[in-house]
Order: sequence, then structure tokens, then C-alpha cells
Amino acid sequence: MQRILVSRISHLKRVYGQFGPNVCLATERSLTSGAYEGDDPLYADVPKPRRDKSERKPYLTPMKILIQRAKEEKEARKAQPCRLLEHPPDNGLLVPELIDVAHRVYQARESLLLGSSKLLQVIPIQRCRYCYEVHVGRVGHEIRTCTGPKSGFRSAKHVWRKGGIQDVVFFPKSFHLYDRVGKPRVGHDERFRVPRIPAILELCIQAGLDLEKYPTKRRTRPVYSIEGRIVDFESVKIDENSDCTIFNSPVHSDAGTKTEQLVDLTNDGNLLDKVKDSVEESTRELSIVTLESWLEMTRGVKKMMEKYGVKTCGYCPEIQVGAKGHKVRMCKASKHQSRNGLHAWQEATIDDVVGPNYVWHVRDPNDTALDNNLKRYYGKAPAVVELCVQAGAPVPDQYKSMMRLDVVPPDRDEVDLVA
Repeated sequence: MQRILVSRISHLKRVYGQFGPNVCLATERSLTSGAYEGDDPLYADVPKPRRDKSERKPYLTPMKILIQRAKEEKEARKAQPCRLLEHPPDNGLLVPELIDVAHRVYQARESLLLGSSKLLQVIPIQRCRYCYEVHVGRVGHEIRTCTGPKSGFRSAKHVWRKGGIQDVVFFPKSFHLYDRVGKPRVGHDERFRVPRIPAILELCIQAGLDLEKYPTKRRTRPVYSIEGRIVDFESVKIDENSDCTIFNSPVHSDAGTKTEQLVDLTNDGNLLDKVKDSVEESTRELSIVTLESWLEMTRGVKKMMEKYGVKTCGYCPEIQVGAKGHKVRMCKASKHQSRNGLHAWQEATIDDVVGPNYVWHVRDPNDTALDNNLKRYYGKAPAVVELCVQAGAPVPDQYKSMMRLDVVPPDRDEVDLVA
């Protein structure tokens, strides 16, 4: 009997040695193929917050690739200590095809803020008094996710109050750089002298947008790199009062003009009192224009971030537009004592530049509040998208899976019957 068992075990080991590894790898690929191969690029799951605030944000680029790039750059500096930087924007010049994108992103941001402020007069937004939870609708949800002070005494229930435009979309601020190549970092002693502006606005300025209030240096010749240090041999002084027709050319946006017309329509009180249907139609059109502005703004930001570097702290929401992060000791997140208050800079994502403020999706605004026992069946969406959808705009394709429109939530008395 023992001989039979030993022979069977040895036979199984031989079979596993021949087929086991292949079978395991095939199973692993089948489970992870959808996440890495990109079979459905429109699929996006419900975003989940970090489990612990002390954990570092995930790296956008793997650490092995970052180390390999650093080694290649070090070897290139040793092989050629003095070299002319050829590719923009590393050489101080602008990327020609992104100048128009910067102008359109700026116009889309203005249209987004204008349209959102008008939609909030029709559809209110709620914000928790103790945490950063936001909900679009007249009545706040009943999902117990509050993490504010003394949330345990309230069973993690939210205490809702009226919110504003700052709760719909959040634009974190960044230090404005006059010369993004010559002086890419802001020192700790300069923190009160350098202005702080929204990071998306700083990104547009570095990409080619000119604003009189925030001047920046524009070069006509590329810079040199001498042993890793940037040296500018350009001796031509550009008159600050001279107008540059290339960068200051106005860019007209149809979305902005249409938004202004719809805003004038909504401000006409006599027309709103006479025809109620026109009010609903104008609100729906305004929501469509606002949603188009949001999509255009996010597309433009993604294009600019492919060329222009943006850094964020791995532990706090601080962000800096440029090739390097600043040196201001203002980090108060986890492990800041070991860094002497300096930020742990890493590559930023679009959610770091444009805070979407993800909220729970409400299918029927006139229905009862969202139930805590059914939260696994609810989807999420950026607050701007949820606001525009409740105002009448169609759901974009890239947010349908995140909002879980294909999931039918059960009734409150049917929760126990669902597997």
C-alpha cells in the first residue's frame, strides 16, 4: 500500500513539473489580462481611497524604470559633459502643438467654473461638516463613511450642510515659476515672495499661455547642459513691454460663447417666469456645455502632462508644476520628521492636478436617500459629472462603468435575499 502511494505521489510530481508552472502562469495571465493589456479602455472601477494615510501613494512609473533612467542619464553626462538640449520643453523652448492646447484648457476651466456656479443654483450640493465627503442632491446620503472627529459616536454618519463651488472641483495650488528651466526650484526662504496659483493655471502658463499678472520667461534659443547644470548663453534681452503675437493670440472657444448665452438666458427672470419648459431646456443645455468643458479640460491636461513634468508629494496633496519639486519645508504628513519637513516628490497624476471629488451616483434624485446596506451596488463619479448628469446631460462613455449603470440595486427589504 505504501509503495502504491509513493508511486502515485511521484507520478503527480512529474505531472506537476511538466504542466504545473504553465497552468499557473496561464491562470495568472487570465486574471490580470484585463488590467494590464487594456482590452476595454473605457472601463474604470469605482475609485477606492487609501487604506492608511501613512502609506505612500503608488508610483505612476515603477521604481526599477526610474532607477534605470537615472543611470542612463548619469552615463550620458559622463560621456558628454557639455551638450545642447534639443527637445522641448527640456531646452527651455515651448512645444508648438501644445500652445493652442494650453489656451483651450484655460478657456475650458473658465467655462467650467461659470457653468458649475449656475447649475448649483438649480441642483444643490451637500458637504459633511466633519470630513471632506461631498454629495450632489437636496438630501445627503446615509452611507456611513465619515472619518472626521468623533465619528465613532455618530456611527460614522455624516452631518450634512450646504456646499459651494469649491466642493464641486478642487484646483490645488502650486508655486509660480518665472524661469522653469533656469531656476526650477523655490527655496524655503522664498516661500512668501513667490506667488501660489492653481496648478492647472501654472501648467497652462508653462505650456504657452501668457498672463500679465504672472509673467514668465520665454526663450528663443535652447539651453546647454554642463555636467547636469543648465546654462543659458542667450544674451538677447526681450523687452517686457513688447507684445508677442505668437503667444498672446486670442483663442476663441465656442463652448465659452455658448455658455455666456445660456447664462444670459438663465438670468432673464421674465422669460423664466413665462415659460417653464425653456428653463429646463436651458439648464439641460448648460449642463451639456459644462460637461463638455470638463472633458476638454481633462483631455488637455493629460496632453500637457505628457511633456511638462508635474510633481506631487507621496504623502500629502502638495503639488508643484515643473521638472523638480520645491524645497519649502511645509510637509506635515506621515514621516515628515525624517525628511525635515521636505516633501517626498514623485510623478503626479491628473487627479493630483484636478481634484475630481468623487461622489456617489444617484440614479433618481426624487427617490429616498442612498442606503448604507446597498453601498456595494452604488457607483461613483466626479462631482462635476454627477452635477451635470442630474441636470440633464447624457452620461459620458468613460464614466458609465464607474457609475455602475449596468447594476440593478435591490430594494431595502431584498438585501438579505441577494447573494
